[in-house]
Order: sequence, then structure tokens, then C-alpha cells
Amino acid sequence: MKRKSDPQYVSINASDSASELLSTIVAAPFGAVGIRIGLGVIRESVYLRKSFAEKIPTDALAERAAQQIITYFQSPDFQFSLPLAAARTVFLRKVCAQIAAIARGDVLTYGEVARLVHSALRAVGQACDANWFPLAIPCHRVTAAGGLGGGSHHDQADSFYVGVKRWLLAYEGLTDL
Repeated sequence: MKRKSDPQYVSINASDSASELLSTIVAAPFGAVGIRIGLGVIRESVYLRKSFAEKIPTDALAERAAQQIITYFQSPDFQFSLPLAAARTVFLRKVCAQIAAIARGDVLTYGEVARLVHSALRAVGQACDANWFPLAIPCHRVTAAGGLGGGSHHDQADSFYVGVKRWLLAYEGLTDL
């Protein structure tokens, strides 16, 4: 389930040159959100640190994505409606559909999602880690049984990504995590 198996995938990391690969970068309260467009769909969205400067959208779809991100940060009830690249496996589509069904203000644990999709907890955690669209498919609403993080390197207690997850959940009305 590695992203490199997708022929349209270009690895985006935290380097300054990553902004060249993105179709737009939108400021966010926790840093920024980068969007990559390809073949008429959103290929990927990524959370970026504050060191990334905003980037003007390169096309109409990037503009639409940027506007929807801005609207979400004005209203946590906003529902994204963007053409997303299809998930690479049936299992990932199933997990993403379950995550997308989690309402704002609610969370499920990795174990609860695993039971709902009839799978193992670790597989669900890996699917969340492989989610290329973290605002549109709100994986921040999936938490470990004992707290925010799970087992991935993104989930270390002092990680940038845990900070983003904490911010998003508080923004959506959950402050007791």
C-alpha cells in the first residue's frame, strides 16, 4: 500500500522544494495545507509547517480546493465536495468511506473502525496513514483507545501531526482529548 505504487504519485516531503510540486498552498491556523492536482482530480493534500509560504492556485481545480479549505477554516461544519483520486485498494476505499461517515464532533478509535470494516486494528491504522486527503476524509477523527495518536511516526506525542490533529478536533468541538 505504498504511495509509490501510484504512477501519479510524487513524494512530497517537508523540504522547501516540495512547494514546487504543489498546485496551491493555503494558510491554516496550524501551518498550511498543500494540494497537488493531477489528471483533473485532487491527487493529494498535505499538512505543512508554518515555514511554507502560500502559493497561488495553478488552475481552476486548485482554486476550488483552496476556496473549500478556506471555507472549512471559517466553518467546521463545511462539507468538502472535490474530485478526489480513487483510493488504490478496495480495503482503503472501505476504510475511507467509514472515516468520511464520522460526524464533526465525534471520534472513533482505530479499533472501532476496524470492527466496522471487519479488519485488524493495525490495517486500519495503516489505511489512515495512507489517507491522501486528510481534511476531506477526516482521519483526525480516528484516535487511539488511549489518546490521540496511534502507532505511526506521525503519532508521536510531540509530533507536528498530533498537534494538527489536536487543533482540528478542538476546532470541531472536541476539547477533552
